[in-house]
Amino acid sequence: MDLKIFPPEELADISVRLPLSKSESNRSLIISALTPGNVRPGHLADCDDTDAMLAALDRTSGPVNVGAAGTAMRFLTAYFACTPGADVTLDGSERMRRRPIGELVDALRSLGAEIDYMGAEGFPPLKIRGRMLEGGEVTIPASVSSQFISALLMVAPAMERGLRLHLSGKIISRPYIYMTLEMMEQAGVRGDFNEDEQTISVPNGQYREPLPPVEADWSAASYWFEIAAVSTDPVSLIGLRPKSLQGDSAVARLFKVTGLETRWEPDGSLSLQLTPDAGARLELDLSDTPDLAQTLAVTCCLLSLPFRFVGLESLRIKETDRLSALRMELSKLGFILEINEPGELIWRGARFEPDEEIEPIATYEDHRMAMAFAPAAIFFPGLRINDCEVVTKSYPRFWHDLRAAGFTLEEVKKYIPGND
Repeated sequence: MDLKIFPPEELADISVRLPLSKSESNRSLIISALTPGNVRPGHLADCDDTDAMLAALDRTSGPVNVGAAGTAMRFLTAYFACTPGADVTLDGSERMRRRPIGELVDALRSLGAEIDYMGAEGFPPLKIRGRMLEGGEVTIPASVSSQFISALLMVAPAMERGLRLHLSGKIISRPYIYMTLEMMEQAGVRGDFNEDEQTISVPNGQYREPLPPVEADWSAASYWFEIAAVSTDPVSLIGLRPKSLQGDSAVARLFKVTGLETRWEPDGSLSLQLTPDAGARLELDLSDTPDLAQTLAVTCCLLSLPFRFVGLESLRIKETDRLSALRMELSKLGFILEINEPGELIWRGARFEPDEEIEPIATYEDHRMAMAFAPAAIFFPGLRINDCEVVTKSYPRFWHDLRAAGFTLEEVKKYIPGND
């Protein structure tokens, strides 16, 4: 589905009930599956990633395909490896078969797991035969994916000797590790994170407590922060919490440089209001919150706010190479971005007049590309975004909510050769 997007004709108050967090939902599902009684949470994110996790947890043998759900691939690799009697072939989409998983597999093997590659070494699909893992000590690079770390932590209580996990190098997406540890503790198992030594210890034990309800998704909220920042429309967001486990709750702080102020209302909603207090330049280390990079980059360009973002190494191995995708698609709107290694994205303010008929924005099978670029229609009415169905990965109602906010969306029929 390709869409042309037009902004609202009149300013209006926007109120949005946000989807539930897939990050919390997927952790909740793994922890619940490892809890005696296996009582699943009642309210979970309604999205492709969580659906993939739910379907996989119903299987203990045969093929399990998680599609493009990267979190499910990482978490389920550890889960099936520590589940006695499991005998599965874990696979995904073509893009998933190009996303590395070797560091996690190596760590699990050293802890006693039986995992074989069915194709290229270091990549899915995986043949996993579950067993009780011995556990012990293992070292894993902390700069590749925090999901590897979270996957190991959540299954650590099921290991005979527990786990002592050494993190080597720079830690990325640190808040996601804290989220995992906090949810584990809520379920009855406490891990000890020694920040100085970059070591996390989890004892052998058993989850025993039901987890609290899942919060709304701060990553999904970021696109409405973008709309509020570039449109001047007041926005009210429903379902968020002032004290959140989600690292992307930092979006409220990061967007202050755009002049956006936030206020918690008596009814629990979060209101966003633009003020004149915008900064002149934005320099950020996004190693803790790389999923906000696309939203921030598009917002800054639209507001003529030069930026330099570092700590984005992990974006190379997401649903797409997000750094290259951002540079390519923003160039269609006339913005010239630079990519420096490792993980540095820069816009110095350089731009040119884009084509009168702007080339459609490609989404690269990446939900965040579609949602981050949609608000650009406020500056480029009629902006076309291709393959908009990708938002089902995390926020299936995004286009519905955009319409409810006053945007006009026109579906564009794709040209199929031979159907003239």
